[in-house]
Amino acid sequence: MRLDVTFVIAAYNAEASVARAIRSALDQKDVSVEVIVVDDCSRDRTVEIARSFPEESVHVVSLGQNRGPGGARNVGFSVARGRWVAVLDSDDTVAPERLARMVARAEGANAQGVVDNLEVVRDADGGRELMFESAQLAEKSELTLADFIAANIMFEETFSYGYMKPIFQREFVEQHALRYDEHLRIGEDYIFLASALAKGARCAIEPEAGYAYHIREGSISRVMELHHIEAMLAADALFVGGHEMDSAARNAQARRTRSLKEAAAFLSLVQHLKDRAPLKAAGAALRDPIALRHLKMPIAARLRRLAATFQTRRALGQAG
Repeated sequence: MRLDVTFVIAAYNAEASVARAIRSALDQKDVSVEVIVVDDCSRDRTVEIARSFPEESVHVVSLGQNRGPGGARNVGFSVARGRWVAVLDSDDTVAPERLARMVARAEGANAQGVVDNLEVVRDADGGRELMFESAQLAEKSELTLADFIAANIMFEETFSYGYMKPIFQREFVEQHALRYDEHLRIGEDYIFLASALAKGARCAIEPEAGYAYHIREGSISRVMELHHIEAMLAADALFVGGHEMDSAARNAQARRTRSLKEAAAFLSLVQHLKDRAPLKAAGAALRDPIALRHLKMPIAARLRRLAATFQTRRALGQAG
């Protein structure tokens, strides 16, 4: 039997939500699916719950050491068998018709990948809202590298595609040896999709929402720290050095690089202020005066906006 889609679920201490994620993947209509759950050294009942599902549909891989979400997904990709591969976070869900709709959209556009709209779900009160306006997504049939980079620039009010969860033809993923950067704990989704686009993937846009991004009670947002920005700058440097880009993408990348450096300068300045080291703070400001302009907004508010640039939600207790 032809296997249409492999869902890869990286899981760490996800006993409260992993069964819900698995069920939503198995409930896909009009496509055949397999689910690969890669347990990243959980200390709770995640593995036990995942293994309670039929082995012929849900394959559980237990890692010997914690490799982070990117590393766990890479392991899942290495054993995937579907024509398409899809990533599903262990605390999120997908609508039953999502994959059939996305595959049809991609195949109709002769695309190697496809992204769709998301629904933000507040588990505490059941509230739901679309992340993007469907009409706005419908205006564009394809996601370009330049548009994607431009939507992931810090401190800018952008129509961010960084939250989207693409699916890709597995053949394309393997042909181009696409894997997640395991050094990144924030921004790994960005580099993966940017790399696919830079390697020539056509990525169609499905305006309907099929992925549910759950915000549950007790969840927290990871604090954006200087070492996260430094890791992203290093990953971006490798990305730029390894790919050809057109002028629009290069211009967008230049803006993104400047924004990352600006964010690094700002976080360094904030840390010196927190450490009550005024001389070091003054030195940081002199090295990069543009960081000072972000102090016009209360630091806590600016840090929240900075963290929101990327998908940084983590369940309470999840590994960093």
